[in-house]
Amino acid sequence: IGNQIGAAFWQTISGEHGLDGSGVYNGTSDLQLERMNVYFNEASNNKYVPRAVLVDLEPGTMDAVRAGPFGQLFRPDNFVFGQSGAG
Repeated sequence: IGNQIGAAFWQTISGEHGLDGSGVYNGTSDLQLERMNVYFNEASNNKYVPRAVLVDLEPGTMDAVRAGPFGQLFRPDNFVFGQSGAG
């Protein structure tokens, strides 16, 4: 459940900073760009990616985050998961 909460956090922060689901800035105010580097790194083509590593024992949880509305926001190599669950 931790990564689902994390995904909701990134969705909220992205909205506050004017980013769409793929990390492209579509905001309407320069205020949204202030302190963007606290949460995001700027990549090429004015795209922003979260400063985050998502870790889980189950790949299914990561698949759910990737399939969500902001799944394209994360770099693929920032997902780290084990091959078997804790249960």
